[in-house]
Amino acid sequence: MGGADREGRAGRTRGVRRPVRAVAYAACGAVLLAGCASMPDSGDLRDVESTPRQDAQVRVFAMPPSEDAQPPEIVQGFLEALTSDDPHYDTARKYLTARAAQAWHPEWSTTVLAGAPAIRAVSPHNREDTDDYLVRLAGDQVATVDAQQSYTPVTRRYRQTLHLTRDKKSGQWRIDELPQGVVMGKSDFQRNYLSVDKYYFASNTPTGSGARLAAVADPVYVRRRVDPTTQIVRSLLNGPTRWLGPVVRSSFPTGAGLKKGVASLAPDDQNKLTVPLETGSARVGERRCAEMATQLLFTLQSLTPTVEEVELERADGHRLCDLPLGRAEAVATHGSLQQPSYLYFIDDKHRLVRLSADGNRTQTDPVPGAFGESGAQLGSAAVSRDEHTAAGVSIDGGNLYVASMASGSSLGDPVLHSQGSAVEDRLTTPSWDGDGDLWVADRDPKHARLLVLEQGAGSPVEVRTPGLDGRIEAVRVAVDGVRVALVVEKGGRRSLLIGRIERDSGANGRPVISVLELRSATPEFEDVTDMSWAGDSRLVVAGREEGGVKTMRYVQVDGSTPEGPAPTALTGVKKIAASEDDRLPLVAYSEDGIVRLPSGAQWQKVVKDGSAPVYPG
Repeated sequence: MGGADREGRAGRTRGVRRPVRAVAYAACGAVLLAGCASMPDSGDLRDVESTPRQDAQVRVFAMPPSEDAQPPEIVQGFLEALTSDDPHYDTARKYLTARAAQAWHPEWSTTVLAGAPAIRAVSPHNREDTDDYLVRLAGDQVATVDAQQSYTPVTRRYRQTLHLTRDKKSGQWRIDELPQGVVMGKSDFQRNYLSVDKYYFASNTPTGSGARLAAVADPVYVRRRVDPTTQIVRSLLNGPTRWLGPVVRSSFPTGAGLKKGVASLAPDDQNKLTVPLETGSARVGERRCAEMATQLLFTLQSLTPTVEEVELERADGHRLCDLPLGRAEAVATHGSLQQPSYLYFIDDKHRLVRLSADGNRTQTDPVPGAFGESGAQLGSAAVSRDEHTAAGVSIDGGNLYVASMASGSSLGDPVLHSQGSAVEDRLTTPSWDGDGDLWVADRDPKHARLLVLEQGAGSPVEVRTPGLDGRIEAVRVAVDGVRVALVVEKGGRRSLLIGRIERDSGANGRPVISVLELRSATPEFEDVTDMSWAGDSRLVVAGREEGGVKTMRYVQVDGSTPEGPAPTALTGVKKIAASEDDRLPLVAYSEDGIVRLPSGAQWQKVVKDGSAPVYPG
């Protein structure tokens, strides 16, 4: 249900009649009382007032209803209590009748509004001679977080009602009818919640073979100051979110959970976290336990990077296994663990060239093999994750070539040809997934399609894209091979969509590949110029926001905005390249040529004459 977005409110004095919350400073123990705005008995909608954004060290606690509090005070106190750091919303329940408190489930959903929820007493229900009071809440909804803690952008009008009743014996007003879940403004949501990646394994990777598994990030939102470590461990054990579930698996036994009675988890002074588990009758061997611990370590690293080791215990205290971070990286890999050796782009001679990915050198070298020769005539290229093979599209966009990046290799015949009549109606820049398959879109208006060449060779497989509305203009596959980012154009507007990749075996032995449940990652953009993966669940996007402002910023695959600063503004961005390893600089092709943005620095020119920068992938 609801909470109040509290930007910019000054603290009230002690003389305020309706204090509704206390703010406790962890460092010094100071306590402040804050009040709420009054609510009209009828008339226009009014916003609940806002409190300033608090520092991470500040915990906010709700105040219970005061004696003889009137309906406006009850409603506002309840909304404030919903945005406090009360772990189980015990104080918020004090604003409800006993029956309503028992039936209300705040954990079922969180509704996020653009601003503070507006409230209005609804006439003619509210008269002084009755024991009933009706309140309407309204606002512009921007997102929902469901019971699995999964974020989804939503654009619609929010309207809900609260009904209050006065107890005939005590004379106290309480809320007796309300929607499930909580609601709050975007500012309060950002203050109260934190995005954390939990990790599962791609279903198409082998089990027990000794090969490294592909770990897949599944972002969820946890309450920032309500024991987030224990929250995220429970969420991991509960399994993947519905959208990702069909393409990943967990090594934890079905029904596994924390040992009964375990209320909180915390690492020891050696940065080791011990997790006692209830695993039922499931047998957990050494390999499986290592996979379980790897999931935990990768997940905890996205929340508290100081955790360097995990130990798993049975409920009886018997040790299952322990695993340091270094060994976890031998069990599984994910995008941000793979550091490329080089950055690649097309030079003024239309060759594929490279320079060290992590250095400050601006001296480029042609890649070994046919793509580095003067006759390559490339318009764009992609380099495989192992940096042994490259794929290149000709200047006119009509032909796709694949060649080894070894000295003496030849270009050979094109592996794919587009019949589009213009460059912009032909092939997009290709993209390699972590398994060595090559993805590309043909933009031919007469036969627009998304294609995969297994290991970059053979007859292309046409990807099924049910639900796709528009033409694909750019393709970037995540290293895990189960998610793909697409820039899709429709009616002159280009949007960034994230799809789930599902693979099956066809009747003739050919794979059946589908991209399903496409969802927007940039609901606030009018037009997307280009994008690139910039982390396990993060992309960098260049484009134009609503209102026509050109910008570059990071987005999450779920459509939310990650914490941290956006990239420094850059004029005339045409292409952008990032690595899943965020230690490497962002690179762009702009009016100034090829430029890069090292961490903590300004954009630096690499070369004036160059285009189409890419990291491997």
